[in-house]
Amino acid sequence: MVLGGNARIGIARGSKYRMARDRSRPHCDFAEFMTRPALAFPKRLGILTNPYLFYMSKSILDPARIADIEFSNDEIARYSRHLIMPEVTLEGQKRLKAAKVLCIGTGGLGSPIGLYLAAAGIGTLGLVDFDVVDYSNLQRQILHGTKDVGRKKLNSARDRIKEINPNVQVDLHDALFSAENAREIVEPYDIVIDGTDNFPTRYLSNDICVFLKKPNVYGSIFRFDGQCTVFAPHLGGPCYRCLYPEPPPPGMVPSCAEGGVLGVLPGIIGVMQAIEAIKLIVGIGEPLIGRLVHFDALKMKFREFKIRKDPTCPVCSENPTITDLIDYDQFCGIPQARAEEEAEAPVPEITVEALKARIDRQEKFVLLDVREPYEWDVAKIPGSKLIPLGELASRMSELDSADEIVIHCKVGVRSAKAVRELQKAGFSKLLNVEGGIIAWAERVDPSVPKY
Repeated sequence: MVLGGNARIGIARGSKYRMARDRSRPHCDFAEFMTRPALAFPKRLGILTNPYLFYMSKSILDPARIADIEFSNDEIARYSRHLIMPEVTLEGQKRLKAAKVLCIGTGGLGSPIGLYLAAAGIGTLGLVDFDVVDYSNLQRQILHGTKDVGRKKLNSARDRIKEINPNVQVDLHDALFSAENAREIVEPYDIVIDGTDNFPTRYLSNDICVFLKKPNVYGSIFRFDGQCTVFAPHLGGPCYRCLYPEPPPPGMVPSCAEGGVLGVLPGIIGVMQAIEAIKLIVGIGEPLIGRLVHFDALKMKFREFKIRKDPTCPVCSENPTITDLIDYDQFCGIPQARAEEEAEAPVPEITVEALKARIDRQEKFVLLDVREPYEWDVAKIPGSKLIPLGELASRMSELDSADEIVIHCKVGVRSAKAVRELQKAGFSKLLNVEGGIIAWAERVDPSVPKY
């Protein structure tokens, strides 16, 4: 999922999330970034006229770290294509073996990052995750296979990485990355690579990297688009907050589970993140410090933009106002949004089991599906009527307020919105299917595919 903007909801004039060209603050709305890139870039994000902003003349590693590094004959053979490159040589390979890299997340981005860094010969690779492998992961998360469904992602990732290169030390951190454990997890590593897909973790990984002076290799993906950069204020560049000082309201940006992502896209962006880590470790090339690369898979087009430091950044400026880790859920407005939802009148619900019983008794009611047509093509409950949520207002005349209407979507979120919309229009006999069609597939009819 790409962070920093709104993928579907228009930005109202006067809103603090309107197009960034109208602001002096360095906001960048990603919806506008994707759909109208020429208008969307913040004043601190512009087309590069001189790409040679940073050139690595030395590795980020202390030279003393490689003094005792040795290779077996098998390792020499394994890394031979590196060793014959004058930019890498044996010394550069020693740096890779001495390096410790932390990858937060072992999903879409973490998969190519882990595989290619292991193949390249990184000495210690730390992985942070707490999730299990699901069938829906297999379309893009190539660290995991069909046989791994139901396993801890960390265990699956460790086994696959060891198959690629048994010389790599794989350290597992089976935990939700949080303000409570971030310092302890990050401190031993040289570089952090962010493979996450939520706002609280992105701000957390940024802040801890700034405080501990660690490069933060950033990547994000959504549908057909991705972006990559390196945040490293201690090396002269900006941080994540320089680009996105504030998160958008909760729920404004759909996740990959809601909006989808092209399965091969994480491979492109994740490999770019791995390359950036290798360049920083070996001490070669021009790292993406102060530069952001945007990739459009549909156009097969890369664009490069410069990112300037924000002199008033609350974390990386000369006079920071945030000097320690904070409550990142609170900062991103998650508890507040949850409290607002709870304060609203509860939506009347029905379980999938109760729905099935009513269908079997042939009770009279309308079963309304508010998903999109392409979701309907994948899976449907027999007898349901399709009106996508976005068309509900204009097609309300197709419904009778005298009828009892049972509404479902994929997991129950959109259908709850549909219930409230219909309630405002005067409909009263409404029920939301708890868990949506996914719950129906899990608990009632396993023949219905889960997507």
